[in-house]
This record gives sequence, C-alpha cells and structure tokens, in this order.
Amino acid sequence: MPIEYKIDHAKRLIVARGSGVFTDSDVFGYQREAWSSPEVAGYDELVDMTDVQEVALPSADNMRALASLAASTDPPGGGTKLAIVAPQDFAFGLGRMYEAYRGFQSASKKEVAVFRTLPEALAFLGKEGAETR
Repeated sequence: MPIEYKIDHAKRLIVARGSGVFTDSDVFGYQREAWSSPEVAGYDELVDMTDVQEVALPSADNMRALASLAASTDPPGGGTKLAIVAPQDFAFGLGRMYEAYRGFQSASKKEVAVFRTLPEALAFLGKEGAETR
C-alpha cells in the first residue's frame, strides 16, 4: 500500500505518509485500518503527501464518501486536528477540496487544514518535534 502509517501514543498522533501513486482505494483502506481501533480515538492526524508522485483522480462522490467515513470516526467532543502536507499544487488542491468536504459533514468534529510544509503542519497540530518518519 502506498500509504504507511505509525501511531505515536505518547504524542497522541497518527502519522501517515503517502508515496508513489495515491488512489482512492489506498486512502479508504488507510482510513478503515488506522482508525478502526478505539485506542486512537481523540488522536490528531498528520497525512504527508510529500513523496506522492501521482494522484489518481478521485471522483467527487468518492471524496464525499471518504469525508463521511472519516467524520464517522471523529470523537463526539471534537478537539482533534488533521494536518495534510501537500507541497505539490495538485495534491494541495485536492487537500483543500477534502478540507471543504469534511466541513460539510455534520458529524465532522476534526479541524482540518492543508499546508505546503511539514513544519507548518506540525505547528498547527502543536506537535513540533514529533517523529514523522
């Protein structure tokens, strides 16, 4: 899978790194696998797309479905954040579109933002110095 992730329990953070060709099925698989455990409820999330060379064009319906699936795993109290690192223009635009779709979900409690650099994303999450590799 071109998405690898690790869970940093001490920092209450899931770090996902994409590489190669990023597809809808990869993202849905990551979402289901990483967030299926109740022990990560309330964790922040960092999705780093720096090493993604190509994004297979997702449909608007799949983007909405992913936003809905992700929102369904948000803890009811909110207070969590998702930072997407997307230095490439196309990936950045898709990240912003995902941010908008998440905002349209009534179940969404996670604050989502898209950044060009990892330091900006870590600052947003309040996780400066977190291990991301």
